Amino acid sequence: MPEIARVAFVGTGGIANHHLSRLAEIEGVEIVALCDVAEERAAAAAAKYGGEVHTDYRRMLDEVEIDALYVCVPPFAHRDAEILAAHKGIHLFVEKPVVMHLETGLQILEAVEKAGILSSVGYGLRYTTAVQAVKGFLAGREVAMVCANRWGNIAGDEHHWWRDYARSGGQLLEMATHQLDAMRWFAGDIKEVYARYAQRATRDLPNVTVPDVQAVVMEFTGGAVGYISTSCALNQGGYVMNTQLILKDIVLEVGREIRVIPEGAAAIGPLPESVPSIDEAFITAVKTGDRSPILCDYREGLKSAAACIAANQSAATGRPVAPWLG
Repeated sequence: MPEIARVAFVGTGGIANHHLSRLAEIEGVEIVALCDVAEERAAAAAAKYGGEVHTDYRRMLDEVEIDALYVCVPPFAHRDAEILAAHKGIHLFVEKPVVMHLETGLQILEAVEKAGILSSVGYGLRYTTAVQAVKGFLAGREVAMVCANRWGNIAGDEHHWWRDYARSGGQLLEMATHQLDAMRWFAGDIKEVYARYAQRATRDLPNVTVPDVQAVVMEFTGGAVGYISTSCALNQGGYVMNTQLILKDIVLEVGREIRVIPEGAAAIGPLPESVPSIDEAFITAVKTGDRSPILCDYREGLKSAAACIAANQSAATGRPVAPWLG
C-alpha cells in the first residue's frame, strides 16, 4: 500500500477545488495531475495545489503514475474517464450524480467491479455527524415515512450547463440527489417512484429548460413511504433544506443538528465530536486497502442516481417507475 497517495483530477471546477482544499490538509497526499477542458482553470488549480496540467485525460492517465482519480465533471460527461481509469487499476472517487443514464452507469459499474478497484461517490451527507448519529439511532427501529425538501436557485449564469435539462438532468438528479441518498441510507432501497414536474417560475429566464418544481412520492423496499420536493424558483435569494423521519411516536428533523418531536421523546445521544470527512475516508482506503471507511461505493451511488433517473422517467411518462436496485 502506498505511503503517499498520488491523486489526479478530471474536472477542476468548484466541487473539485473543494476536494483539493480538503486533500491539501491530509498528510500523505500528492496532487500529481489536473485535467480540464479549460486549460486556464486547471492551471489555476495547479498553481495552488500542484500537479501537471492536462487537457486530455487519456494522455494524463497514460503518462502519469496515479493511485486515485477524482472525476468531478457534469452529469452528461461521465463514462470514459471512469472506465479507462478502472482498466488501469486506478481507484476512483466520482462526484454525484454518477451518471445521467442508467445504461452508462452499469457500464462503469462493470468496469469498476471487474477491476476490483476502490470506489467512492461524493455523497458527503453520510459523513456528517448528525446523519451518522441518526443512522445509528435507527438501527433496529422501523421508519414509517421519510420526507425531504430542497428549495433554492438556478446554478450558474445564462450559459451554464446546469440550466439545460438534457445536460444536467434537473435539480433532483444534480443537487437534491444528496437528500435522496440520505433518505435511502435511512430507510433502505427505493422500490417505486411517482413524479410530477413543472416549469412555473423561471420561464422568463434565458436558456432554462430544467423544471423549477419537482415532487416525487416513493415507496421503500422495507415498506416505508416518503416524498422529496425540490425547486430552483428562489432566484432572488432564500434557501430551504430539511429532512424529517417519522417513527412510532416521534419525528426526527435532521439538519446540522437533530430535533426530536415531541421534545424529550427520544435520546439520540451526543453527536460525535468529529467523523472522518469523505476525502479522509477515501484516502485512508486507498493507502490501506481497507474499504470499510467508504460509506458509499459506486454501486451504492448508482442506486441513488437510478432513483432520480427513474423519477425523471416517471415525470415524462406520467406512470410509476421501479428504479434499478442493483
